[in-house]
Amino acid sequence: MHPQHHGNSNQSLAEATVPVGVTTLRHLHKNSEEIYHITQGSGKMTLAEKYFPVSVGDTICIPANTTHQIENTGDTDLVILCVCSPAYSHDDTVLVD
Repeated sequence: MHPQHHGNSNQSLAEATVPVGVTTLRHLHKNSEEIYHITQGSGKMTLAEKYFPVSVGDTICIPANTTHQIENTGDTDLVILCVCSPAYSHDDTVLVD
């Protein structure tokens, strides 16, 4: 769900799937606060300089300007609901590595 497509105004919602053994690119969002909610699988979350395990039911708040990435360390797909406020924008995303 995104304002450009659905008429909402202040946030976006997406579902991301991270395959087994894959790590997302380390990045940050300059303006958006992001929430990850794990709906399937398990992994390792990197939030700034902290590392911690995540699994089904975990919710992580990622403040704006905070580097983050997630690695699927399990044996099934890692599925994440991603909520951004303000809504996700490619222009707001900075790849760090």
